[in-house]
Amino acid sequence: MTAATVNGAPWQGPHGATVAQVVDSWCPSPKGVAVAINGEVVPASRWSATTVTDGDRVEIVTAAAGG
Repeated sequence: MTAATVNGAPWQGPHGATVAQVVDSWCPSPKGVAVAINGEVVPASRWSATTVTDGDRVEIVTAAAGG
């Protein structure tokens, strides 16, 4: 089991969980989503290959329309 923080809330997932899996559990659609782990942006092309480890701070943000 992996324990991390996602958007300030405790998160637990399977050992070896990827960024893609975390995004899937938090967002209905990954369109317009950006992710950073410990302050470093993870490009969407790397989500499936990047694992979340114990103690990581994951921030998931979505684009919002408007002005």
